[in-house]
Amino acid sequence: RRYPTVEVRAKTFNGSTHVAVPDDSAFLKALLFELRLTDQNFVEYRDTCTRINKASVYAVRTEGGDLWPVLAFQKGNLIYVCLPLVEEALKPQPPLLSISGISQGLDLLSGILDFISPSRKNEAELNAKVGQLRNLLLQACPLGTPLQTNLRSLNSSFDDIQDFSPNRDPKQPAWRTNTYKGKPHINVSIAEKVKCMQYDKKDVVDMWQVYGTVTCKCDIEGAAPNVTLSLNLPTNGSPLQDFVVHHCVTSIDSAMLMSSSVDALDDSAFSGPYKFPFIPPSDSFDLCSYTSQVPVPPILGRYQLNEEGSQLKLAINLKLHESIKNAFEFCEARIPFFNRGPITHLEYKVSYGQLDLSREKSLLVWVIGQKFPKSLEISLTGTVTFGATSEEHPTDIICIGNTAYVKLYFRIPDFTLTGCYVDQHSVQLFSPGKPKINASRELTSSDYYIWNSKASAPIIYKTLLT
Repeated sequence: RRYPTVEVRAKTFNGSTHVAVPDDSAFLKALLFELRLTDQNFVEYRDTCTRINKASVYAVRTEGGDLWPVLAFQKGNLIYVCLPLVEEALKPQPPLLSISGISQGLDLLSGILDFISPSRKNEAELNAKVGQLRNLLLQACPLGTPLQTNLRSLNSSFDDIQDFSPNRDPKQPAWRTNTYKGKPHINVSIAEKVKCMQYDKKDVVDMWQVYGTVTCKCDIEGAAPNVTLSLNLPTNGSPLQDFVVHHCVTSIDSAMLMSSSVDALDDSAFSGPYKFPFIPPSDSFDLCSYTSQVPVPPILGRYQLNEEGSQLKLAINLKLHESIKNAFEFCEARIPFFNRGPITHLEYKVSYGQLDLSREKSLLVWVIGQKFPKSLEISLTGTVTFGATSEEHPTDIICIGNTAYVKLYFRIPDFTLTGCYVDQHSVQLFSPGKPKINASRELTSSDYYIWNSKASAPIIYKTLLT
């Protein structure tokens, strides 16, 4: 989708140095080349080590010049891309953190990904979802500025969109598209994801971080009801940082905005309570997102893999930290073997859980289940033998030789790693009626890797959206 008014503004900011957006086919060709999807040979300006792409931001070379900043990432077989407006001159190139359009663009692409991704494996459903995008974008981003990035909460058909009547209450904000009738009801969900890289090496620092999202659904009568919600931390909770809040929030404590993970000084940490006064949209929305640097990862691991002749010997140890709730919805460790043939022979000993071999015979799945034992420690040792290599089995340009990893997948309901929770008594509604409040929490893993300590591994970790 193109927004001519946004392009006019971009030209106003840059004058004679403005780079026009080419037609769709030319832009697509240039983008695929920049993402190394059409020409994987070495190209000096694109592949030199001095040029490092950051946060999925690219400079796409066109006949009229370089388009920057182009946000693009690949998920499955789809590429999600947008070109945000930079509300200042592009020469000299401003720092990424100063460009608000980048976070807005990533938020919108994340909403599109969230809307599309459940149907990626079904071509008919996927085509139907893509067909609905035009109508949804007219609502979510009518004039080029994202107003609502949760596309799943929008109507896919214009038949269901309410017209704005002349009698509309002037106090009713644009994001409240309809009025609710009934008993007040507020649902709040805190979903935290923990990302982790563990190496078990003295000269390499392990990395982990928490990313949280607070989602709300407020069924409340009135044109512009005022709600105040507070996030709280226990005494030993990890401070929340890098807040991004929904535009319906009417005010926010400056100390919350100053709490940044980019700042190396601990003085920026703010332990709350984190108050959000807002006028809620009609549908479900993400009230805020945040990060946090917790003191320890939930599961500590060690992975040792040695090659002896035609065999691989592996040893894995996992330990659940004592502060973590030992009640999983699911927990498993996946051990892939790249650039090798099918597993022809497997001998193993597991102290807890069950070990399965995938149908393709290139992946071991250690099903831990819903609880760790009382000791909170489990182990797996084994010997693996492989057959002849074929194109059917997975390959990877990073995981060569003994460079390998274990990836953990888990979900813990009614728990957050930061300790963050919603005190139901602190939710204030400035309208008639006492609301029924439902609050839920969960912690899930996301890109949780434990690398083989007996081999080299990537030590700089950059992620795309999940």
